[in-house]
Amino acid sequence: MGSGWGPFLQYATKQRGAKIIGLTLSDGQYNACIRKGFDVRIKDCRTVKPEDFGTFDAVVSVGAFEHFCSLEEYKAGKQDKVYHDFFKTVSDLLQKGGRFFLQTMTFAEEMINADDVDIKADKNSDAYILALTAKHLPGSWLPYGAEMITKNAEPFFKVIFISSGRLDYIETIRVWRKMLRRFDLKKYSLYLKVLFQLTKNKEFRHLIPVFRISPIKVCFERGLMDHFRIVFEKV
Repeated sequence: MGSGWGPFLQYATKQRGAKIIGLTLSDGQYNACIRKGFDVRIKDCRTVKPEDFGTFDAVVSVGAFEHFCSLEEYKAGKQDKVYHDFFKTVSDLLQKGGRFFLQTMTFAEEMINADDVDIKADKNSDAYILALTAKHLPGSWLPYGAEMITKNAEPFFKVIFISSGRLDYIETIRVWRKMLRRFDLKKYSLYLKVLFQLTKNKEFRHLIPVFRISPIKVCFERGLMDHFRIVFEKV
């Protein structure tokens, strides 16, 4: 659920021998996965039903859950319902005892009030860093800790395993950014192409700082956000 560019599909099929279907909403990701020989469909994973593809032994979602609830839905008091409905969707795709692996970012203990998030705030403030993160990930509002996730999963699943990957993700982002900055003529030519496209975006001025700092990494470092890996089993 949210197959991205196919790394988990690669692992599941090539290393584990699984038969797997990937779902994505991105034409670019779909085409990339198809070129690699993966079975991927363009489909909203929040609305998939057993009659679409059948039922499965396991379901995996890496990095999609954090995009399911919007700020508007949060402010309307719908966040719990969004997650409850999603877990019901996943449960319907599994037999009793089937496993669901979820990896997602969450807000953490130091998270500030949503109304205080402000792109015009001091550039070193939590309010600004969070606003910059929101510009980087538009339309997303994270769950409040693992507790909010497991509470909404409880009618359908029991927790088998849970761990925080916050420190892991800080290191991952550090390595990513180092690799992204490493010079390669083809890579930097693509950067220029993307940069030209971004200049047409009215939000471009808010995207420029992302090239200097990683707001998500700063959120992890300051304890504003956490990152969880959870294995559920259908009850």
